[in-house]
Amino acid sequence: MKFLFTFPIDTMRFLQGRLNMTDFSKGLVAALASNLLFSMLFLYGTWMRPMTGTEVFAWRMVAMLVAICVLMGMSDGWKAAGQFVRETGRNWKRWFLIMLPTPVFASQLWLFVWSPVNGEGVNVAMGYFLFPLAMLACGRIWFKETLNRLQIVAVVSACLGVAWELVRSGAFSWATVWVFGTYPIYYLVRRKLGVPALIGLTFDLLVIAPCALFYILTQTDTINLIASTPKLIGFIVLLGINSAVAMHLNLKASQLLPIAVFGMLSYLEPVLLFIISIAWLGEPLESGALISYGFIWLGLSLMMVNGWLAMKRRVV
Repeated sequence: MKFLFTFPIDTMRFLQGRLNMTDFSKGLVAALASNLLFSMLFLYGTWMRPMTGTEVFAWRMVAMLVAICVLMGMSDGWKAAGQFVRETGRNWKRWFLIMLPTPVFASQLWLFVWSPVNGEGVNVAMGYFLFPLAMLACGRIWFKETLNRLQIVAVVSACLGVAWELVRSGAFSWATVWVFGTYPIYYLVRRKLGVPALIGLTFDLLVIAPCALFYILTQTDTINLIASTPKLIGFIVLLGINSAVAMHLNLKASQLLPIAVFGMLSYLEPVLLFIISIAWLGEPLESGALISYGFIWLGLSLMMVNGWLAMKRRVV
């Protein structure tokens, strides 16, 4: 338990350069840690039953705001946030663009908690497999990042997997499409505007958490449920800490790493989600879908090789 509460402090110190790390190395550690923490979040919906997925999401937003506020205090984030607000001033167009992807962010967090307890875990994992490919495409368009031959082959392989799945089933699950079709908007808009990771996350939660609390107080009976099941209090606290640290590290990695490398590392999360959905949650996997996953996993392997070669060149 002590580790869970000291982990945010230790991680912040680690990423601030106590080990003389480069920005690339900081981004690499942040990305790996965030993916592992996100895979844990996938299970809270089952741990916190009899709450529904939406109720768990609402509590996650409230607890996450509290945890983020603490994290902001530990890292002098409030001072930085004040400076950011003063610099932005009354530039309403910029404020509109900053907050424009917040509903997308909220919907993704809801889907992430709701899906494993409603039989959509595998489909969400498929969406996260395709998410880095969407990031690659958007990075090529927005930031003019070039793709090498290995990346091109990886993208083609994954596209073949997508094409086969469309031929086989006629359509993707709405959960799959929503993940890879909208999540890149959130990351790329924030990156384009240069919004600091922790500050942007705090702005999001200041909007989402009050709505979530209103839902809890007016549309659910979870207060009485918590009173009768005290262990849920501990899960809510851990949910907030886990969520805040995972999201902060993920957003930090998206800013420190080239989009191609960030996209490659993002494949770790859907691998873990896929394993959890099949092995832990017992969701079925159609045999025909293995061909689709085979092409996508081939693309994943090539992306991982490409990322490893890129990191090796940096070391040399």
